[in-house]
Amino acid sequence: MTDLADLTRTFARIGLLSFGGPAAQIALMHREVVETRKWVSEKDYLSALSFCMLLPGPEAMQLATWIGWQRAGVIGGLISGGLFVLPGAILVLALAMVYAAFGNLPLVAALFVGVQAAVLAVVIEALLRLSKRALKGRAHWAIAIAAFGALYLLQLPFPVVIIAAAALGLAFLRAPAQPSPAHAAAAVAAAALPIRRSIMAALLWGAVWLIPLAGIVAFAPQILADIALFFSKLAMLTFGGAYAVLSWMASEVVVTRGWLSAQQMLDALALAETTPGPLILVTEFVAYVAAYKQGGMWLGLAAAGITVWMTFAPCFLWIFAGAPWIAHLQNAPRLSAALAGILAAVVGVIAHLSLWFALHVLFGATLTAQIGPFHPLLPDLSTIRLLPMGLALLAGLLLLRLHWALPWVLLISGAVSALSLAF
Repeated sequence: MTDLADLTRTFARIGLLSFGGPAAQIALMHREVVETRKWVSEKDYLSALSFCMLLPGPEAMQLATWIGWQRAGVIGGLISGGLFVLPGAILVLALAMVYAAFGNLPLVAALFVGVQAAVLAVVIEALLRLSKRALKGRAHWAIAIAAFGALYLLQLPFPVVIIAAAALGLAFLRAPAQPSPAHAAAAVAAAALPIRRSIMAALLWGAVWLIPLAGIVAFAPQILADIALFFSKLAMLTFGGAYAVLSWMASEVVVTRGWLSAQQMLDALALAETTPGPLILVTEFVAYVAAYKQGGMWLGLAAAGITVWMTFAPCFLWIFAGAPWIAHLQNAPRLSAALAGILAAVVGVIAHLSLWFALHVLFGATLTAQIGPFHPLLPDLSTIRLLPMGLALLAGLLLLRLHWALPWVLLISGAVSALSLAF
């Protein structure tokens, strides 16, 4: 009981303070559970992080779930993973409700302009951090550039890019050196675990995820069924974190399905950046606004709840079924090579997302050019927006040079934008 109480207090604190995206969240958990409380060794923490990065879904939330599972079993995993998400989910829902009701007010719109400009700096910061970790040679750079070109110039679907990157990693990236005897012994121990345990966990949590999905598709209004199916599919494809899949999600939500406008999609990400927890909680905002437009607040609340369930229930499935086998990952060099290919491609994907954001934040209009087989998105230079450009530069200075905390940067950028209404 003491362990569960301590675990609850610790992850309630982490959930409330987990601003700044996965890099900041992973660092915060490392400080709390490895350095301060010594619940997990450095080696096991990094091994678990590598495993979580192989999985679809938010790696920081899945790492939190694994820490709780390691500490107190399934109940511990539910506590740590749930508390990592809950504060942000509550805040995103509250912000989505306010936005849907009052989003067109000039003051609210001005606040969002400032926050969007800061978000552009945040995304670029994420790109720089990930590129240092993922691009270790010419082959990695080639995969990253190819992924960017496939998305920006050819507009290929995100899943195709990820699958191709994994195949290129297997074919061209050097596998890690052979494992040490200690790692090999750990793998043998992992392989000796009862397979039945993982199968039962997969069946149980697969049912927790998919039975509600089947019921929604069969009996709920069409918009809720569409939202449940779309975000279940998204949960299976979110490799490399939310940044990696946002450009594809934005294209589906804005262009293909017409649930949100491009401006609303930008506002969705800006709001998600102002809250703690995984950035993939942007899906909750998208679902609420899309359903609200068709049926009002109660339909929006149903859509938000469904989306949170469909986004995070699979995370518990992956961890509870796969966590006992983490030691085996260290002795699977081919799998590690595929992961390296995916990570390299994610750099290109985030570069594409950065450009997409920049074009929509800094310019009032864009156009899609046709140059042979290529279809790049280009800005209308006559619609440049000077205030967002200045705020993006300010946010970049505060984040990248002065290393200010993200909440302060978002607050200052939004406040300056709102004050501009007075001039």
